Amino acid sequence: MKQYVSSAVERLSIDINAIAGLIASTQLPGGEIPWSPNDKTDPWDHVEAAMGLVTGGLFSEARRAFEWMVRTQLENGSWYAAYRKGLPEDMTQDSNQSSYIAVGLFHYYLVTQDMAFLRSLWPVVRSAIDFAVSLQAPGGEIYWALSPEGRLDPMALLTGSSSVYMSIKCALEISKILDDPVPSWQQALNQLGEAIRNKPHHFNMTKSRYAMDWFYPVLAGAITGNDARLRIDRFWKKFMVEGQGVRCVSDHPWVTIAETSELCLALCAMGNHRLAEIVFNWICDKRYEDGSYWCGHTYPDMTIWPEDKITWTNAVVLMAADALYHLTPAAGLFSHQAWGPEGFIGSASDVPHSVSFQR
Repeated sequence: MKQYVSSAVERLSIDINAIAGLIASTQLPGGEIPWSPNDKTDPWDHVEAAMGLVTGGLFSEARRAFEWMVRTQLENGSWYAAYRKGLPEDMTQDSNQSSYIAVGLFHYYLVTQDMAFLRSLWPVVRSAIDFAVSLQAPGGEIYWALSPEGRLDPMALLTGSSSVYMSIKCALEISKILDDPVPSWQQALNQLGEAIRNKPHHFNMTKSRYAMDWFYPVLAGAITGNDARLRIDRFWKKFMVEGQGVRCVSDHPWVTIAETSELCLALCAMGNHRLAEIVFNWICDKRYEDGSYWCGHTYPDMTIWPEDKITWTNAVVLMAADALYHLTPAAGLFSHQAWGPEGFIGSASDVPHSVSFQR
């Protein structure tokens, strides 16, 4: 495992080995990464956990996670929404859950430059994105799923569509690297971005109580610049508990480490690293003695709930730390400045010299 050393990370006492180790110890022999031991696995959080492994330098474990995705992909390019120890538990086929592998694989490539692995998984990613794009509505939004019976559910979620937006962006970058262009994806991306920015009424199942609906359009890069700043400012008091973090749901007294870390990623994406670091500091003591992070806590009584050590929560803590302190060459993956009109323009040269990598 790589040991990433920087003055900022040392000051915050982030135990990268412990966090990555938690994810690796929860991973099943076949590569599947459940939420916690004996819990379910969903494809999106499985990929997020794999990204945590990559950030922590556990590349072989990350490859096993992607190889599990290869073995479980359905003929239409999707995955079931939930598994338990390899067996399908929820046979819904979710566009967002199925497309996120593109983000995970691009993240892996940015860190490792493993062209052979990128090429070997390209057919899987291509099929997954084709599935998600096949669920695009005439207005540009992405319908969320096929039912277990195979029927289209004509419901569009803002958070899910925003995540699909990021997935298509990353898939387009992989297609460029491999010189295998898919022009229809660019058209789908443009229409989806237009819907997210200008057609809020098309997202016909409101999740406005959930923090993810607040910041995911910014995190994914569909909303940028002054519009992003206005969006974050407008709902800050609705979701933020000053000194603690982000409420998962606006009307519940429950602060979650994952949503707070994702907000930090969104703030870094906008270029507001100062505020991101302030918020990240609020959660840095919300961890167990082994160095892994809580899922969340209630307030004001500060009861840890649930007490499970969640793989994907710990993964996104590492990703937020990476965005703040440039631990890996993928630190700028979500940065709006790293994405130009022609695609991703960030590079490993963006990593500051103050960070040293030691094996």
